[in-house]
Amino acid sequence: MTGPGSDSSVRGAGSRVDLDSEQMGRDLAALVLTVVELLRQLMERQAIRRVEQGDLSDEQVEEIGTTLMLLDQRMKELCDQHGVRPEDLNLDLGPLGTLLPRD
Repeated sequence: MTGPGSDSSVRGAGSRVDLDSEQMGRDLAALVLTVVELLRQLMERQAIRRVEQGDLSDEQVEEIGTTLMLLDQRMKELCDQHGVRPEDLNLDLGPLGTLLPRD
């Protein structure tokens, strides 16, 4: 009798999955950085809209600009730290195009 727990069960050639924990860690870091980059770009666009509408004081505009520059710098540092290129964060969504706009 053969079954899931018997030694005589037949395994397909591709049924064994070798997981490389180091590669999984890099892939997870890339995914997290992609989400953070998407949010960073959305925040930047919103800030630009508010500046153009004149909703912010000069002090607020300067603070937002500084914050966005620091966030961009930190994203580059994190990409370097995890061996991810910034262009790797732009996922291809097939017929929908790319996740992040190409500047």
